[in-house]
Amino acid sequence: MEISKAELQSAAAAQNNSSASEELMGSEILVKALQAENVKYLWGYPGGAVLYIYDALYKQDTIQHVLVRHEQAAVHAADGYARATGDVGVALVTSGPGVTNAVTGIATAYMDSVPMVIITGQVPTPAIGLDAFQECDTVGITRPIVKHNFLVKDVRDLAETLKKAFHIARSGRPGPVVVDIPKDVSFKKTSFAGYPESVAMRSYNPVRKGHGGQIRKALQLLMAAKRPYIYTGGGVLMSEASQELRTLADMLGYPVTNTLMGLGAYPASDRKFLGMLGMHGTLEANNAMQNCDVLLAVGARFDDRVIGNPKHFAQNERKIIHIDIDPSSISKRVKVDIPIVGDVKDVLTEMIAMIRESGAKPDSSALAGWWETIEGWRGRDCLSYDRDNKSVIKPQYVIETLWNMTRDSDTYVTSDVGQHQMWAAQYYRFDEPRRWINSGGLGTMGVGIPYAMGIKLAKPDSEVFCVTGEGSVQMCIQELSTCLQYNTPIKVLALNNRYLGMVRQWQEIEYSGRYSHSYMDALPDFVKLAEAYGHVGMLIERPEDVEPALREARRLKDRTVFLDIRTDPTENVFPMVQAGKGITEMLLGSEDL
Repeated sequence: MEISKAELQSAAAAQNNSSASEELMGSEILVKALQAENVKYLWGYPGGAVLYIYDALYKQDTIQHVLVRHEQAAVHAADGYARATGDVGVALVTSGPGVTNAVTGIATAYMDSVPMVIITGQVPTPAIGLDAFQECDTVGITRPIVKHNFLVKDVRDLAETLKKAFHIARSGRPGPVVVDIPKDVSFKKTSFAGYPESVAMRSYNPVRKGHGGQIRKALQLLMAAKRPYIYTGGGVLMSEASQELRTLADMLGYPVTNTLMGLGAYPASDRKFLGMLGMHGTLEANNAMQNCDVLLAVGARFDDRVIGNPKHFAQNERKIIHIDIDPSSISKRVKVDIPIVGDVKDVLTEMIAMIRESGAKPDSSALAGWWETIEGWRGRDCLSYDRDNKSVIKPQYVIETLWNMTRDSDTYVTSDVGQHQMWAAQYYRFDEPRRWINSGGLGTMGVGIPYAMGIKLAKPDSEVFCVTGEGSVQMCIQELSTCLQYNTPIKVLALNNRYLGMVRQWQEIEYSGRYSHSYMDALPDFVKLAEAYGHVGMLIERPEDVEPALREARRLKDRTVFLDIRTDPTENVFPMVQAGKGITEMLLGSEDL
C-alpha cells in the first residue's frame, strides 16, 4: 500500500507553511536525530519503504551514506566500524527482504554485544498485517536477536524513540537495537522542538558501579590465592578497560588470558600473557584455567568454546570471581562464588584503588611456584609447526610474516570464520585493543571484507587487513565493488586451501575422513575477479613469495589488493579440544589423532 494522493497533497501544503509551524517530516526528524548522535557514516541499501528517508539524506551533507551491494554487508560494515571505534554503528535497510537480508548481521552483532542501531523501513501503518508488498514482521523476526526493538506508529514518537534506541544500544551490555519505521511515518509531518538531550526509562537502568563489599571480598580471595588466574573477554574492550586490566595485572603479577573476543585487551607481547584459551587455545592457557585456585573472570561468559565440558571444568575446585555488566551472564553456565555486577572499567578502577589503599601484597612464594608450573607448560611450545617446509605455504607462516611486518604499525586485522580465523588469533600477537575484529559468538562467514571496509572508512590512515578463506570470502565478495566506489583500500589475504577447512578438519578427526561437500571443486580465478572489480590481484604459490607479495601489497597504499595465497590443504588447527571434552584434553598435533 502506497501513500495516497490526498496525503501527498496534505504534506505539500504543510511543507509550504513549515517556516511558520516548524514542522518536519519523519524522515527529516530521523536525519536530525542521526546528526545529533554525531553519526558520521550510514551503511545502507534503498527500497520503496525508505525512499523518503533517502530523500532527506540527499538534502544533507554531514552524514556519508555508503551504498553496499547487499543488506547483510550493510550491517556487517556498521558492526566492524562499531567494534573498531566504540561508537554506535548505524545501518539502514528497506522492508521485507531488506530486513531479512540484514538478520544475519543483526544476530552477529547481538552475540558479540556490539552497539548498533538498525533502521528498517516498513509498509505504511494501515497496511501492516495485510500481507502488503515487501511486508514482514520485523519486530517479531528480530526480537530474539536484538537488545530491543521498536515499531514507530506515530511520527510524534520518532525523535524520542531514536534517543532511546541509541541509549539502549550503547549503555549497559551493548547490543543492536532495531527501529522499524513505516513509510507513512517517515512521510508525515509533526512539530519538532529539537532532539531530546536525555532520556529516562524506568524499566531500563543498568548498574555501572560494582558493590564495594563484593569487591573487597574479591580482593581478599585474590590476595590469598596460591594459583591465581585472570580470565578476560570482550567485555574489557567494550568497556574501554584495557589500561585498567594492564594496571591490575602489573600490580599483582598474575597470569592473564584472553578469549577470542578479548584479544588485544592485554598485550600479547607481555610475559604474563599465556595466549588465547579455549577450543584452540594454548596448552598453558587451558591448563592454568583448569588448575588455578582463584579465577578472576572479567567481562567474559564461560561459553562452550572456552571451558569445554562444564562437568570436566567443575572437577577441580576453585573460587571464582565474576565481573560483568550483565547480571544474566553471571552463574549462567558456571556457578561463581563472588558475583560483581557492574561496568568492568568502574569495577577494576575501584579494585586498583583498594589495593593501593590497603597496601596488600600477593603471596610471592606461592606465586613463584605457580609461575614455575606455568613455564613448564609453556615450554611445550604448543604452537610449533613445520617451519622448515619449503615446498608448500603453511598458513601459520603467512600470519607470522604479516605480524612481523606490521607489528610496529597502525594495523587492524579482520577475519572471516574458519581455520584462517584461528590461525590469525593464534599467530598475530595483538598488543592493542580493538585491533582484532572477528565474529565470535555467531561464527559468521562473510564478515571479513565488510568489517574491513567499515574500519577503513573510520581509520583511513591505518592499514586494514582481511584474513579470509576461499569459502568465506565468496559470501560477501560483491563488496569489493563498494570498496572501489568509496575508496577503502583494504588488503585481502585469502588463505586458499581449496577446502572449507574447519569443516574438513572436523570430518578428518570426527568422521573418519569422510569429506562430505567440504572440497571446493569450482573456484573463480580470484586474481581476475579482483581486477574485474577494479582492484589488484596477486597469486602466491611458493613460500618464498609470501613476504615479497605482502610488501608489494602494503606499498600499494591507495589500492585494494586481493592476495590469493595457495596454502597447504592438509594443515589442521592445533591445539584442539574436541566437542564434549574438557579443556585440558587437548590434541596438540596430528600425532595425537
